[in-house]
Amino acid sequence: MVFAQILAENARKTPRQARSVNTVEAIFEATIQVLISDGPGDLTTTRVAERAGVSVGSLYQYFPNKQALFHAVNERYLKMLADRVEAACQAHRGAPYAQMAEALVGTYIEVKIERRDVTIALYRAAAEVNVAGIVETMSRRIETASEAMFATACDARFSNLSTVNVMMLNVLCGTVRNVFDRGMSELLVDGGLRNQLTQMFCTYLDAAKIPA
Repeated sequence: MVFAQILAENARKTPRQARSVNTVEAIFEATIQVLISDGPGDLTTTRVAERAGVSVGSLYQYFPNKQALFHAVNERYLKMLADRVEAACQAHRGAPYAQMAEALVGTYIEVKIERRDVTIALYRAAAEVNVAGIVETMSRRIETASEAMFATACDARFSNLSTVNVMMLNVLCGTVRNVFDRGMSELLVDGGLRNQLTQMFCTYLDAAKIPA
């Protein structure tokens, strides 16, 4: 779901002029900052408006309540994640499958650690509002892109690729989430866990190869 659709469903008014877009950007960033500093339980539209430097009335023009803010911020972040992974998968079509695995794992982790504070804040906020539909949309996009990429590997063909692909992504997403939940996100920075996940992907794909 694109950003305009997000606002159309969750907001009272869709920003069209540059000033309005800047206001919404400030509101998004303020929402993240309040989530980081105060936690999702203490997030209010008043606090977000104060942090963004706008009136509560201005905030309500775009987002009628904090649930709308939660949804919009989460959907914007997950859309960006899916966009980046899709681009990486498209760029590596036709490559050896080991390079594909490295690109998929690396891109997903890079997005998650670019702003670790945002990732942590949104993981925590997910407990306050149902974002299952948003996550499902993102997951479907990534599954489609990665499966299409692995299907073009220049050095192998795979049996049960759809199942193999879903299993690998479940491991990737679940591992990264667990690392953040346990306060161990530094493991994603030094490359060790990234290498381990890539090796696991390659081992799984090796086992699924169709003999020449």
